[in-house]
Amino acid sequence: MSNSALSPLPSADRPDVAARLRDALLGASFTADGLLELLGAPAYAALARSEVVPALRATRGDTPLETLVRLFLLQQPVPHARVADVLPVDACLEAGWLTGIGGDEVAATVDIRPYGGPDGEDWFIVSDLGCAVGGAGGIGSRDEGVVLGVGGASTTLAGITVRTPVAAALDLGTGSGIQALHAARHATRVTATDLNPRALHTTALTLALSGAPAVDLREGSLFEPIAADETYDLIVSNPPFVISPGARLTYRDGGMGGDDLCRTLVQQAGDRLTEGGYAQFLANWQHVEGEDWQDRLRSWVPRGCDAWIVQREVQDVTQYAELWLRDAGDHRSDPVEYQARYDAWLDEFEARKVRSVGFGWITLRRTGAAEPSVTVEEWPHSIEQPLGEAVRAHFDRVDYLRATDDAALLAGHFELAAEVVQEQVGLPGAEDPEHVVLRQHRGMRRATKVDTVGAGFAGVCDGTLSAGRILDAIAQLVGEDPVLLRDRTPAQIRLLVEQGFLNPVE
Repeated sequence: MSNSALSPLPSADRPDVAARLRDALLGASFTADGLLELLGAPAYAALARSEVVPALRATRGDTPLETLVRLFLLQQPVPHARVADVLPVDACLEAGWLTGIGGDEVAATVDIRPYGGPDGEDWFIVSDLGCAVGGAGGIGSRDEGVVLGVGGASTTLAGITVRTPVAAALDLGTGSGIQALHAARHATRVTATDLNPRALHTTALTLALSGAPAVDLREGSLFEPIAADETYDLIVSNPPFVISPGARLTYRDGGMGGDDLCRTLVQQAGDRLTEGGYAQFLANWQHVEGEDWQDRLRSWVPRGCDAWIVQREVQDVTQYAELWLRDAGDHRSDPVEYQARYDAWLDEFEARKVRSVGFGWITLRRTGAAEPSVTVEEWPHSIEQPLGEAVRAHFDRVDYLRATDDAALLAGHFELAAEVVQEQVGLPGAEDPEHVVLRQHRGMRRATKVDTVGAGFAGVCDGTLSAGRILDAIAQLVGEDPVLLRDRTPAQIRLLVEQGFLNPVE
């Protein structure tokens, strides 16, 4: 791999300069909140789409914050004298954060993007110039070693990750270091790996500039840098999951055939987890002709692990190829070359009998249960991020249902989850609704049909009465045999608990 087309990175061995640069950035309000106030919502949102014209228009003045935005976000040369009023310019030049242009201007060597942490922390994500968000926009097509900043996939993974305090966490394929930065908040020890040495260097810069503790950085593919006896309480990975012909771009192409990289990553994670530990990944998977995609994913789950796999999106092979060709800027290249690459992508899918590609989340949890629980579902609807607590609660409910037979279920007490509403659907004026729907306004924002007994049961669950007592009361109201009602209702209660509408009360 050659990084010759990419500019030299700042020194990772000058924490003193990084600390001074951080203080200067904060002093000028070069933060997520500061940018929003300066640019306004439309220009700020445009910047997240890699559109810079609105931000250029909003930074025509010479305030310290405008100077920093033009320097680090918009990659504009700025007069040395103006930068000297804001930053320790000579130290930044010496450490490589800035470079001289001509005789009296300086330019940034990396993109620095303010990023707000979950508790209001002011963090800074370092990436290659022009690669702060989304795809490489064509830069990656010229050099495969490019390091991207924060995109939608990065923030999705950060949001779904379980954030309980742990002893050891592993960020596999760290990129610019965003997952390692999050993990350092709640893990005593963090290890970050990447096949690309430039990514490890960039992660060190991100951590230093964000005021975070250093992590153990290791070079290598997948679990290669991890010793056979090393285990972790949390493993996270936003891997190079793109299913592509060849491995042209390190940041996105895994280099294995089809979805083998994601499958290998998931299958190997089980042995690397401590008891009760979580492994959480973003992934793509193939929908193959004549094969059930859910069965395909169930076959990936390692022994000794519970799993919750959520498919968030499906694209046909043409949509998928076009998405990633645009991501690399290929649509702006020679039309003949673009068509050849598009054709190669479709040849690859045709040879594998792939009709579409799914995208989603995979969460594993190491368990000692005799029969692990594996849930594979499709949920393309809106959710509420961060979702990490909802993920943790899902597995708590799995434990409860696995350990609770129907008799214990009816003896148990339940509470209706917060912000669940009931919707009745039917013709106007009809005496009875055609069906009743319970809908969540938090977490996964699920909706599920229930019968009148299920709706009535959920509506009175406040933790005071046992499930059996509630069903006896409902039986009396509707004139039904209470024994028969107790026999047929546990399955519906289990579904409501499994999907998070009802929470067991200890």
